[in-house]
Amino acid sequence: MLSTIMLQVAGAGIAKIGATLGAGIAAIGAGIGIGMIGKGAVESIGRQPSAASEVRTSMVIMGALIEGVALFAIVVCFLALFQ
Repeated sequence: MLSTIMLQVAGAGIAKIGATLGAGIAAIGAGIGIGMIGKGAVESIGRQPSAASEVRTSMVIMGALIEGVALFAIVVCFLALFQ
């Protein structure tokens, strides 16, 4: 009986640690992804300045998609944390 209660308490602690690590990894991944998009956009605009408006539009769309995925991952981690 006591061992079952101890395992449930330890499992809850491990789940909280996993959820917080998952949220952190999702945020770090989004930051790296947006940094890579910015780097590629600056390089491509530097090589062909006439395409700056098209590159900028694509960069904003991809940044929004990455932020959406990161937000979804963080929400899933918080749902796991509070259940």
